Amino acid sequence: MVADLAPRDRWSDVVSGLCVAGLLLPEAVAYSGLAHLPVGHALMALVVGLAIYAFSGRSRFAIVAPTSSTAALLAAAALSIAGGFSGESALHYAQVVMALTLLCGVMLMVLAFARQGQLSSFISRPVLKGFAFALAITIVVKQMPDALGFDLPSTVRSDPFNVFVYVATHASTWHLPSVAIALTAAAMILALRRWPKIPASMLVIVLFISAAMGFDFAAMGVREIGEISIAAIQPTLPHLPWAEWMHAGELAFGLVMLVFAESWGSMRTMALAHGDPLDANHELMVLGACNAGAALLQGMPVGAGFSATSANSAAGAVSKKSGLFALLVIVLAIVFALPLLKYLPRPVLAVAVISALWHALSIQPMLSIWTMRRDRTLLVGAIFAVLLLGVLNGMLVSIGLSVLDALRRFSQPVVHELGKLGSSRDFVDVNAHHGASATQGVLILRPEVPLFFGSAERVMLEILKLSSARDQLNTVILSLEESADLDSTAVDCLMELRLGLHRMEKTLLLARVKTVVRDLLAHCDPQELGSQERMFWSVADAADFAAARLTPATSG
Repeated sequence: MVADLAPRDRWSDVVSGLCVAGLLLPEAVAYSGLAHLPVGHALMALVVGLAIYAFSGRSRFAIVAPTSSTAALLAAAALSIAGGFSGESALHYAQVVMALTLLCGVMLMVLAFARQGQLSSFISRPVLKGFAFALAITIVVKQMPDALGFDLPSTVRSDPFNVFVYVATHASTWHLPSVAIALTAAAMILALRRWPKIPASMLVIVLFISAAMGFDFAAMGVREIGEISIAAIQPTLPHLPWAEWMHAGELAFGLVMLVFAESWGSMRTMALAHGDPLDANHELMVLGACNAGAALLQGMPVGAGFSATSANSAAGAVSKKSGLFALLVIVLAIVFALPLLKYLPRPVLAVAVISALWHALSIQPMLSIWTMRRDRTLLVGAIFAVLLLGVLNGMLVSIGLSVLDALRRFSQPVVHELGKLGSSRDFVDVNAHHGASATQGVLILRPEVPLFFGSAERVMLEILKLSSARDQLNTVILSLEESADLDSTAVDCLMELRLGLHRMEKTLLLARVKTVVRDLLAHCDPQELGSQERMFWSVADAADFAAARLTPATSG
């Protein structure tokens, strides 16, 4: 509650709210353009996202609003269904947007109900960073015609490479007054960045709206946004054929992964920096509610973008009340100042978009990954997937790269042999510790990956290979410390491993068996692997049992 805050903290939230509102209003106008939607859709989504999260979310700094990534991905997905966004196709396009946003919200809430908040981890950070970098390049390049005051010919392909080449090689088409206005706005925003508590983009927009009203920029050929009206919006469901609902459901999956991965990354970064606890499943549910609410009121997808969330923290926010203050300012601006936006020069809006995305163009996060000599393929693959295949296909390829990399790592049959460390009861990798020695007649192995359908068969084949190559061996101990649970494939492979070792007159014992796995094996194979004589809580207990009691002639 606001009353619970000290006066100084309350004032900090007020200042932060003003700064955030100054960032969100121009972003909403810009991102509606990215999504090929009237501004009213973005403003409604902005109001709904801020309101629901302020009352239900738990992050002190998260600002839930339309983002550049979701706007670009939404446009690509909606166009693939609707086929166009103007003329007679405009109404159909808006219905598809509503359907995608609603499905995104419902899917997020279903995942939260199933407690699948960890799914955001399946888009790895290198992939997310590469995607964000390539998306920022794409959006910035596509803002250049507006910033320079000319239209691209219909014959020029819309991918960033062709747009950049055309802009760079057709300087004669640049509109000099527009260029001058864009450069002036950029210089002013850069100068104001020295004071992070000043809403630089909003201040520059207000100044240029005032200047446009006084100097009539339109008479100079500088294009303006034009009339903005918000029609009466009431809760409604999208009306689409069943086939298009099915197609939208397929495309909404990429939107779900992007919204949650981007939002959770922003929330978690701030939570770790300030020592705040956060529950991924709760945030997943709230994000779902924000998107479902926005869809029912004809809004566009929302998420906790890094730029607005980090700006809220940098401006000195101390509680979620900064989001409420931002909401109040935005509602007042919509009610009293929205008609004035028609005077905003398009070059200034393009500069505001570029400014909002400037942090995403930093190569420092990618250089840190590159210097680690890890995940380089994921990083480069995500960048080129977006630049060459477009936002939608690039996003799907990026998700695929993350999943394939996870499967590759999990399925590698990394099996280490363990030995006793001196006179202790510790068993460690014999190849990494010179003081570790193997137990006579006993082979102790530890898979370094969890056993599941993607890894179990390869791990079992590796164990059989190592066992057959060892002379005078009567017992194999398998440490399952990496496996918190087993799927049916892993259980089948364990039973097949027991039979394979039995044919070689060797006994299989299991160590470090978790309670869940212990109960599962007791149910599936009670007489053999699930018996108390084959499962041990520690490797040392299993090794002692093997040394004292097992012989090659009595086990099976």
